[in-house]
Formats: sequence, structure tokens, C-alpha cells
Amino acid sequence: MPDLSNSATWFTAKRLRMHGLILALCLWSVYVWNISAPGLLDRAGNLKGTDFLHFYTLGSLALAHRGADLYNMQVQSQLAAERVPAAAGIRYLPLYPPQVSIFFAPFARMSYACALILWLTLSALIYGACCYALWRACPNLRKQQFTVVVLALAFPAFWHLIAWGQTSALALACFTAAFFALRAQRQFLAGLAFGGLIFKPQLALAAALVFAVTLNWKIIAGAFLSGAAQIAAAWFYYGPGPLRDWMYSLLNVRSLLPLLEPRLYQTHSLRTFWTMLIPWPAASLALYLATALLILILTVACWRSGLALSLRYSALLLATVLLAPHLTVYDLVILAPSFLLLSDWVISQSDRPTARHFKLLLYLAFVLPLIGPLARWTHVQLSVPVMAALLFGIWKVGRKSVLVPDFDREF
Repeated sequence: MPDLSNSATWFTAKRLRMHGLILALCLWSVYVWNISAPGLLDRAGNLKGTDFLHFYTLGSLALAHRGADLYNMQVQSQLAAERVPAAAGIRYLPLYPPQVSIFFAPFARMSYACALILWLTLSALIYGACCYALWRACPNLRKQQFTVVVLALAFPAFWHLIAWGQTSALALACFTAAFFALRAQRQFLAGLAFGGLIFKPQLALAAALVFAVTLNWKIIAGAFLSGAAQIAAAWFYYGPGPLRDWMYSLLNVRSLLPLLEPRLYQTHSLRTFWTMLIPWPAASLALYLATALLILILTVACWRSGLALSLRYSALLLATVLLAPHLTVYDLVILAPSFLLLSDWVISQSDRPTARHFKLLLYLAFVLPLIGPLARWTHVQLSVPVMAALLFGIWKVGRKSVLVPDFDREF
């Protein structure tokens, strides 16, 4: 057995490259084999692209200006079967804001197969561009190009993103743009990027709370303007009706959670961690709220500390995942900046004991989503306490930092 206690020597670049290569080959071989079946169904009998069918259907409604049907699950199921006969019987809970359907309208002009290929290609390009931009911002990773590429391809969240045909690459783009805006000390622009997350509002919760508590009005103003622009686009396109329906759906989402989360073991947040572990809803909710408050306090403390932006932003991304009321495995792709930024920092601190703990936690946070399905039987989603431990580690580093004014910080 390898000695993981001495992580300074165990987690070498060579070993990580080998693990990444093995993981990437396994994941993508399975994916290619699964979708190589002829037709629109994969070898498991599921529709290729899975969740993309929902966005394709929403785009079809947008083309026809059928705003009244954007939150009618039965009508959407019928429309999906008409446009994609192989999708007969598939139903999705419509919770996305109306502007998402407008975004996908151009895709709905194509056949499902062509639209899916285009969307998966675009998602992969966005993911690759974000990883490349962040790698360029990490001086200690400059000589590890091949290792970074291998691990980016092996990232389980990226694999799930492509396999499910989801929209999380757009959220990653928002978080990446916000990081570079903050790095350039353009806080209003950072707010515009954060406001783009209104299409997945659960991913904006942590940032909204942190910047509200820290009274960062420039970021708040930018986020408000960006979100309002998306809402205005939906209003002008459809009128107020779909927006009212969307708000009503959000207000009643708790009663719809069994439909929203049919595979709870594929979720990775504090709420679902306690839901799986504690069988009593009131107790699990209380524990979620209590631990979420603790995570928020730690994140605000990190943001107010003298830590470099790379560490503070990593803490914010970890809090984004942990606090989200709903977060599925493909949404973990937003942690790609954290892995790069924290790895860059760990290399710079390699002679300190703290760095050894971070190496182990980063390794576990990277691979544990692969065994998430085991939570069906264990009722413990191990990725969640590991991410909480990473955030706690950043907070501990921040306690030892000297508080400096914003204009003196490393951006």
C-alpha cells in the first residue's frame, strides 16, 4: 500500500499524469462505446445527450413563441416525442427561466442529432478555453502542460457534463470571466459575469450572500444589471406570463424535489448530503441550514482576509457547490478553476506541512464524484465533507494572513 501520509512525495506529477491517463481512457472509452450504437439510443437504451432533449424542446417552444407551455411538463413531453420519436415517454421538470428557451432556439432549427453534436462541441470548447485561460494565470503550472491537459480530460465532472448534455459549461464560463474581472480589479464587470448565472440561480446563491454580507456594491450592481437584462429579454419575447410561471415553479420547487432529483446519489451539496444521511426531513433541513451558515461564515472570513485572490476565489467556488440547494454531478465542472488555482498555490507552498494536506484533499475531491453512486447504499456522499475540509483549510490559511486593503491585494 502506498504511504499517503507522506503526500509530498506520493502526489508527484508523474503519478498524477498516470492516474489521469488511466482515468481518462476508462471514462472516454466507456462513453464512446456507449454512444456508438446506431440511432439516437445508446447501448443502455437511453437517449443520447440525455438532458439536452429538454433544452431542445424548450428551443422548439421558443421558435413557436409558445411561452404559455414553457412550464407545462405534459405538453413538453408530447412535443419532444413529436420532434424526437426515440424520446417518447421522457419527461423533464421545467424549472429554467424563460430566456434559456430563447438561447436554444437556434439549436431547435436543426435535427436533434446535429443540434446535440453542436452543443457538445460548444460545451467542450468552452470548458477547454476556461481551463486554458486559468492555466495561463497559474505560473507554477506553466511547465506542467501535459499533466494539466490529462487531468482536465479526466475530470469526472467534465465527463458527466458531456454525457448528460447539460449547460454547466456556461456556468463555468461565468465564473471564469468573474475571476479574471476581479483579477483586473474590475468589480462591476465581475458582477456582470456573476449575474449571468441567473439561468442556474442555485449556483449564484453563495456569491450573492458573500457579496451582500461584505457590502460589495459594485459587484451587486453588475449582477443585478446582468440578471435584469436576461429577464427583460424574456419579457420582451414572451410577455410577463412565463416569468410569473417560472417564479411560481421556484416557489413550489420543494414539493417537486422527487421529480427534480430522481437520483439523489448523483448530487453533491450540503442539502442532499444531509437528506441522504438523515431520514427525517425536518432534522436534515435543520442540519443543512446550520452547516450552510457555518460555510457562509468561513467563506466571508476568507473573502475579508489577506489571502490572495486565487485562494479566496477557490473558497467561493467551494461554497457555491456546498450551499447550492440543488447541484448535480455535472455542475461540479465549476470547480475546475479551484483545482487549477489551488494546485498552483500548493506548488508554491510545497515545503510547508499545510500543502501536504491540500494535496490529499484535492486528490480526493477530484476522484470521489466517481463513487458517488455508492451513496445509494452508504447514504454518505463523501465528496461533500472533503470539499468542506478544503474550504476549512483555506480559512485556516487565511487566519494566518495579514489583512491588507483591497488595492494592495494580489488580483
